[in-house]
Amino acid sequence: MSRHGSQQRTLFGILESLRPHWRSEASLAGRIDTLISRDRRLGSRDRRLYRELVYTALRYLPWVEPLLDTDPDLAARRIAWLAADIPAVRPFREALAGELPPCPPDADGKAAVLGTSVEDLTPQWLGLECPEALLAPLRDALLCRAPLWLRLQTDHRDLVEAEFASLGWTLSRSPRLPRALGLAAGTDVSRTRAYLDGKVEVQDIGSQLILERVAPAEGGRWLDLCAGAGGKSLQLASLLGPGGRVTARDIRRAALDELALRAARAGLGERIAIGGSTPEGGFDGVLVDAPCSGSGTLRRSPHLRWATAAADIARASGLQGQLLAEGACLVRKGGTLVYATCSLCRSENEEVAGRFLRQSPQFEPVISGLRIAPPDPDGDAFFLASFRRL
Repeated sequence: MSRHGSQQRTLFGILESLRPHWRSEASLAGRIDTLISRDRRLGSRDRRLYRELVYTALRYLPWVEPLLDTDPDLAARRIAWLAADIPAVRPFREALAGELPPCPPDADGKAAVLGTSVEDLTPQWLGLECPEALLAPLRDALLCRAPLWLRLQTDHRDLVEAEFASLGWTLSRSPRLPRALGLAAGTDVSRTRAYLDGKVEVQDIGSQLILERVAPAEGGRWLDLCAGAGGKSLQLASLLGPGGRVTARDIRRAALDELALRAARAGLGERIAIGGSTPEGGFDGVLVDAPCSGSGTLRRSPHLRWATAAADIARASGLQGQLLAEGACLVRKGGTLVYATCSLCRSENEEVAGRFLRQSPQFEPVISGLRIAPPDPDGDAFFLASFRRL
């Protein structure tokens, strides 16, 4: 068997293991990582190849899945052709799909070559919740991998850029955020000196824009109510400055333990209290970065297109309303309440924020509702609303 024939067989073995789960398991990414990273036959280049091919199959599942049983060679050819143009993929694509024309950047162009339907790529729930996702440019952006974004946590940008240049990495910069640095998707920064010394932190540019837009005053006391592993907690601590303090809470203890490690690495451990108390009178600001459908992360988690249902969004909306009400009780008079999601769904965004305002006359809107979505900036999609307590 040829090398590329062997690679095709390995790919189908991975897909067969994932197939029972890709329309039902929201945490599929962990299963993918386990399957690929624990296969001792695979080197680093092989892992990059199979990860890209698997995620491509998930992005374009309606164009691929029916062929897995009826015409697996055609399925492999489509996956190879649709995959991102990265070095690990190019030999595989040339061997399997070299006779096809160059892959167009837009979904309409791809569909025209393959004789498929673009409409199949947007599930009904997404079209209803976010009609813009049916059309370019948002539709096409959601079908492409997002770059890896970092946030500088040092004033010594030159040291970070010099190290990355020595590794042959090409940086992109954001005109909106001077501290945001973009790298090619899949770049592993975890072993770089810049990362280990806390000079950079992985954080999507859309996520960074939320707190930059809120612009909290230096020296305040803030609560991150759903902190998770703390990307926004770290950014918030930086924005508040040496006199500021962040209290981080989350029901997931493991996530808070990870936040504590990240804070120590960034030199921000003294500014972030894990699970601390509420000050008398309340916090100057409360961030409710609420659990959600994750539909804003479809570029990184394409399986969510097929593993999400309307009932999931309805459940998330109910929880989001509860968390927003809980956070509101902890804001001092004159303080700020921030609501954010990584969702495109109106039921989780505008409807939750609007319902909160109708039920909370003690708050007034500051940012009524802002969607941050690709292709500008070139990251994940987020929603932001903020309120001031009267």
